[in-house]
Amino acid sequence: MDTSEEAQELAGRSAEECLDWAGSRFGERAVFACSFGAEDMVLLDMIANSSPGAGRRIRVITLDTGRLFQETYDLMQEAHERYNVPIEVVFPDRADVEELVRRGGPNLFYYSIENRKACCNVRKVLPLNRALKGAEAWIVGLRREQSAERSEVERLARDPTHGGIWKISPLADWSWDDVMRYVREQNVPINHLHAKGFPSIGCAPCTRAVPPGADPRSGRWWWESGVKECGLHPSTRPASTGSAETVGATH
Repeated sequence: MDTSEEAQELAGRSAEECLDWAGSRFGERAVFACSFGAEDMVLLDMIANSSPGAGRRIRVITLDTGRLFQETYDLMQEAHERYNVPIEVVFPDRADVEELVRRGGPNLFYYSIENRKACCNVRKVLPLNRALKGAEAWIVGLRREQSAERSEVERLARDPTHGGIWKISPLADWSWDDVMRYVREQNVPINHLHAKGFPSIGCAPCTRAVPPGADPRSGRWWWESGVKECGLHPSTRPASTGSAETVGATH
């Protein structure tokens, strides 16, 4: 498969066609990593309504870090009951979490960027690596509009972080308005936190609401400056080391 030719072809296709292509090409070796944000609910809806021989063949997983909002669990339950699509829940390794908390405490992430990245690594990165073992492609809800670090996201690209497998972003060129239009037209359930000022939703201790018009990811790890990523999607842009402001343990 030639990257440039395939990428150019997918760039002109709809998001549904991208998913059908992935399902037809890779089958269950294509993994959709669903975080239950609005973008991922759109993709889950598309997969659930695709033909059995195409998008429906895609394997769906989600990472349960153990620190998610109750609203996210409520949406996971609703999706389980609404969509006839198996959703594999992937948890962090118990021993890794126990060692992390023993070393730094349950809220270690507030005290340094290194601690925060260590927590993200244990609760997100390592479980995803495990879930993608044997996969040939993974599908994500990244959009270029989400942040400066994601402004160059392609529909199809090799992912060196996961052994060079294909990374597919069917909504790369969608705006937030496009996402919300699909949600309304298809009556897609989304996280109630979106209506409370949370455009980007992660773990409960590390996410807060943002004012209208603010950077969508500014509510993630708000005590840090610099790149707002957990390690699942390393930026292709020059990285800033950023800084962390020590915050109290009352969060």
